[in-house]
Amino acid sequence: MVQLASGAQVSGRLPSEKPALSWVTTAARVVLAAVLIVAGGLKIGAPALSVQAVRAYQLLPESLAQVVGYGLPVVEIIAGLLLLVGLFTRVAAGVGGVLMVAFVIGIGSAWARGLRIDCGCFGGDGTLAAGQDPSYLWELARDIGLLACAAWIVVKPVSRLSLDSALGFGGTREPVDEDGPDEGRDDRD
Repeated sequence: MVQLASGAQVSGRLPSEKPALSWVTTAARVVLAAVLIVAGGLKIGAPALSVQAVRAYQLLPESLAQVVGYGLPVVEIIAGLLLLVGLFTRVAAGVGGVLMVAFVIGIGSAWARGLRIDCGCFGGDGTLAAGQDPSYLWELARDIGLLACAAWIVVKPVSRLSLDSALGFGGTREPVDEDGPDEGRDDRD
């Protein structure tokens, strides 16, 4: 317990984040991390297929499609690993959220333009097998759910089993008033 010049007393304890909320953030962190790591891992071994999948959307010029196709798996894996260990959680979730927005726009655009492609989200070159229909509704629902996970993490980044908490990042080491607000107390000198 520390006495401040104003007379208020504070302790060095961690803020009492509601335990259930920190577990919800942990679950969102692990789900988003797992999807990003798996998606990036399935693409990184075949970067040419990843480039072809990006081209299938017909949204980007060739030079940019190549950069995105080669870079996307790396970004997904790095963001996923950071989320998994809970390091730079808010930033990694922000990156994951931006990716989900891009995926929602790309899939929605492909659907609206009548393209018949596979999203390429988990590998592949964007082409559908003979007789296979695109599953745009499911893909959009999945990515919107993952976007919700990312948004939750950005807003409530304090989670369990994270390096951020262990290292005191993210404002988790702010001192808190142990006794709560002092009603009726005048600290003016």
